[in-house]
Amino acid sequence: MQNFTKFLVVIALVFAVQKMAAQETDNGDEIERLKAQREYVQNSEKDALKREVEAINERLDNDEISLEEATELKKELAEKHALNIENRLAIIDNRIALLERNEHVDYDTGANLEGYILEIGKNEDSDEYDIGSIYIGPHKKRKPRVYDRRTTSDLVFAIGFNNAIIEGQSLNDSPYKIGGSGFVELGWAWKTRVFKNTNAMRIKYGLSFQWNKLDIKDNLYFTETNDVVTLEEYPLNLKKSKFRTTNLVVPIHFEFGPSKKIEREDYFRYSTYRKFKVGVGGYGGFVIQSLQKLKYTEDGQKQKDKFKDYNTNNFVYGVSGYISWGNVGIYAKYDLSTIFKDQAIDQNNISLGIRFDMD
Repeated sequence: MQNFTKFLVVIALVFAVQKMAAQETDNGDEIERLKAQREYVQNSEKDALKREVEAINERLDNDEISLEEATELKKELAEKHALNIENRLAIIDNRIALLERNEHVDYDTGANLEGYILEIGKNEDSDEYDIGSIYIGPHKKRKPRVYDRRTTSDLVFAIGFNNAIIEGQSLNDSPYKIGGSGFVELGWAWKTRVFKNTNAMRIKYGLSFQWNKLDIKDNLYFTETNDVVTLEEYPLNLKKSKFRTTNLVVPIHFEFGPSKKIEREDYFRYSTYRKFKVGVGGYGGFVIQSLQKLKYTEDGQKQKDKFKDYNTNNFVYGVSGYISWGNVGIYAKYDLSTIFKDQAIDQNNISLGIRFDMD
């Protein structure tokens, strides 16, 4: 009987040890889960906070708030999250301590511990806060604005009608179709304020490609004999007769007109948005290529001929101007140089259209 009693005691001790070991294992798993959860909530909070800070910076860049307002908003944001972090860290740390101190915990002190776990520190020498790798101090960490930007740049695009002024003739008598002849200009321009304390006059300069096309009517086409270019009648019925020059030029304009002065604490700008502008100037450059295209039908077959590099002037120069409201205006240009070097009657290219300055 005594041996049987000893046997029962041993069995009871074995069960007790197994139960304690199992409970220790359960507590250990829970502690590891809580520690892993710290890293998870830290990453999620960083993402959320980063979006909030970027939203404030975007409002600052769009001039919706001042630098002081942005700095104050970021400071409030940092202080709020610091308090959140302190409280939620205490919950997790207390939970871990409770599990480590007791063999069994049968109540839940915090079922959902997803929160704002994040390292946060304050620079003792300034008002800047660093939350993880997210900087939410003053906006100075970005590239500072230039206080007075006297030079800006923009894309220039123009399109419209093209023709030629022929000596002794009016446009009504022109051998070129008004509707079918056109021009396109595409370039990049810089605009510099001339005077220090006013934006009443600006100088605009850049680099542009010009395509000038002439649609020839009355079944005529250009021929070149001994470097002399003339218009002659084609022996077949032409469906199309077009001539185009491609120029690379440097345009320079003096621009006049009112502007609005926008003043901020760390910079100021002059804006010509929805303002009246007048530009007067000219251009000079090189003729890159001259090309004639002919389309006709011969023996029932459609034919297309291309002739390049006529005896055009190597250099092109002229006067131009525009009248704009905001970014859109009326644009005109006139070549002082003739289209061809040797011609019985001088012809000078002229264009009128719409100009877009994408500043």
